Amino acid sequence: MKQIRAKFEKSDIAALPKVLFEGRIIVILSEREADRAVDYLLRQPILGFDTETRPSFRRGQMHKVALLQVSTRDTAFLFRLNRIGLTDSIVRLLEDKRVLKVGLSLKDDMHNLRLRRDFQPGTYVELQQEVQRLGVEDMSLQKLYANLLGGRISKTQQLTNWEADVLTEAQQRYAATDAWACIQIHREIERLLQTGDYQLIE
Repeated sequence: MKQIRAKFEKSDIAALPKVLFEGRIIVILSEREADRAVDYLLRQPILGFDTETRPSFRRGQMHKVALLQVSTRDTAFLFRLNRIGLTDSIVRLLEDKRVLKVGLSLKDDMHNLRLRRDFQPGTYVELQQEVQRLGVEDMSLQKLYANLLGGRISKTQQLTNWEADVLTEAQQRYAATDAWACIQIHREIERLLQTGDYQLIE
């Protein structure tokens, strides 16, 4: 029987093996590329979803969402919104109600995306709500992955410049990993809920 913790200590994460998305990464830099990517994504059974924003180190300074990451189980698309904005096809993806889309802190993501262009969010699964059904209290992607799947997602790229001319390989892997990890966490939550094969450690 699998043991999961109600609360996972951050200090325990460092000892876990590092996890990185190892699939294909496609950076989207034009409206035409976005059209093709969205057509592909809307044919998939499940999508992991995340965003990145250039960090602000000055009080009162805010940046718009720079990157939208949407991943399948083996391919991640990185839409560079600071270059192309929310195109019609990206809005179609965000408003879609058929394909299962999984993310974390989606309310914040949607609010920030709508600052670029208004749209009506489609169908999404919020992992922070889903994991509560197991009795898990943690809300961060890093802790949830560590607790449920025994791996360490590095956060070293989080405060890098997401509006840089070219995203580094490390930035691309980090961004893709966050979106892909949402799918892995969702699948494990569903498995545990269906089988009941877990013990919650308070």
